Amino acid sequence: MNEDFYQHLHHKQNLIEAVPSNQEISEWVMNLLNLLYPERLTTPDYSVNEIKRLFQKQENELIRILNTTKVCEDCDNKAIAATFFSGLPELYRKMNSDINAIITGDPAAKSEFEVIRSYPGFLAIALYRIAHALLNADIPIIPRILTEYAHSVTGIDIHPGAKIGEHLFIDHGTGIVIGETAVIGNHVKLYQGVTLGALSVDKNKANTKRHPTIEDHVIIYSGATILGGNTVIGASCVIGGNVWLTKSVPANSTVYHQSTVKVVETKNTI
Repeated sequence: MNEDFYQHLHHKQNLIEAVPSNQEISEWVMNLLNLLYPERLTTPDYSVNEIKRLFQKQENELIRILNTTKVCEDCDNKAIAATFFSGLPELYRKMNSDINAIITGDPAAKSEFEVIRSYPGFLAIALYRIAHALLNADIPIIPRILTEYAHSVTGIDIHPGAKIGEHLFIDHGTGIVIGETAVIGNHVKLYQGVTLGALSVDKNKANTKRHPTIEDHVIIYSGATILGGNTVIGASCVIGGNVWLTKSVPANSTVYHQSTVKVVETKNTI
């Protein structure tokens, strides 16, 4: 390799913005999740004062991450972190509604403990809710790192900018994609392989609504693809597996993909 190549990499290093490593950020969010759900730990035995101390430690760690990231020159990172942590009880309530959605929606779910410990849908939603709250505080980079971490460990890709209501049930989950400007209502069920995507990936549409709106009490079965910012799936619809939609569907509709079976050969049986 020639000298110009080394010089290029050295110059690139000087241009990189200061951001903590992905590992630091993912460790912070998992430690926070462990505090919210001690079921994830091995026989925790914390006093109330110890719980308070651990939450304060997490808040201080967020301040450190924000200071390193340099959110902006005039930002009060202590105030940003304090606002985020003051909103944790509401985030926790929404996460609990998601647990309840899984418990009531999945016959295989035997307990809250099982959901918290082993369901990738719950983990992906929980990390999305934290990332979305940080994004709403105008924190750059970190929310996307959190949801991409969730994507890497669950196979579920939820952009932190998506707006998602309460009581979301993601079953199995692998291959689900929810785009940046998607809007999802309350009591929605999504199965594996569902895509809520954009009709176009033109860069000039970056600041427009590109992804669909899913209203309350909608069920979308595996492999369904719903595209477009003007596409609205009305309340209480059922969208069958492998359906491809680019147009709106009125409330209380059922949409399904009709398969055809061609018999190639039959054999007589005795």
